[in-house]
Amino acid sequence: MDVVLETRGLTRTFGRVVAADDVNVQIRSGERVGLVGPNGAGKTTFLNLITGYVRPNRGRILYRGTDITGLPPRAITRMGIVRSFQIPQLYPGLTVLENLLLAIAARSGRGLDFWGPLGREHAVAEAMELLGAFQLADYARRPVGELPEGGRKLLDVAMALALRPTVLLMDEPTSGVSTQDKFGVMEVLMEVLGRAGVTTLFVEHDMEVVYRYAERVLVFYNGRVVADGDPQALFADAQIRRAVLGWE
Repeated sequence: MDVVLETRGLTRTFGRVVAADDVNVQIRSGERVGLVGPNGAGKTTFLNLITGYVRPNRGRILYRGTDITGLPPRAITRMGIVRSFQIPQLYPGLTVLENLLLAIAARSGRGLDFWGPLGREHAVAEAMELLGAFQLADYARRPVGELPEGGRKLLDVAMALALRPTVLLMDEPTSGVSTQDKFGVMEVLMEVLGRAGVTTLFVEHDMEVVYRYAERVLVFYNGRVVADGDPQALFADAQIRRAVLGWE
């Protein structure tokens, strides 16, 4: 598989805190990668560096061989790297459908007020297809506030997918989702993203979720990637279980 995303010597400090310490990673097209490690290990900083929300002190970020280091978030999004957040970035005063239409409008660079009837009709059809894929079609005309937490997570990722990314970065997709719903949410997410062929990186503290849905795991500790490999092998390593994941 081709390398779609690469970091070389990526380093970022905040005062005396080293949030990214010489991170060298290659992500291949179509991979599903889990990012794990204790709080403050550098996982979210890694996502922020890739998406341009934070600039590195040193190092480079390559997307399909092109250096994107230091580009603003919007430029990186337009190139095909999109992220969703731990707290869904939704518009509470709008319906579920209207939220998704705004994402489609952002992709086109135009607001909804400037769309002609035909353009809007196509956008609504696209939005409804996405809502169907994410099992949210029944909520289309309802306010976002009526969505359960799992539904809010799904809508947030649907809005990210509306931007037609090549690479999607997710920050704790099951955070706040009930124990009985977390696997259902992940099943939907992984099925839709797999069908779309989107390379996926996700930060997650729930090791059951990582074990079940990640094909590869990057273990972060003190800003460094200290292990990289198959989840079954990594989670069986006593040192990683104890020192990094906090397991006995």
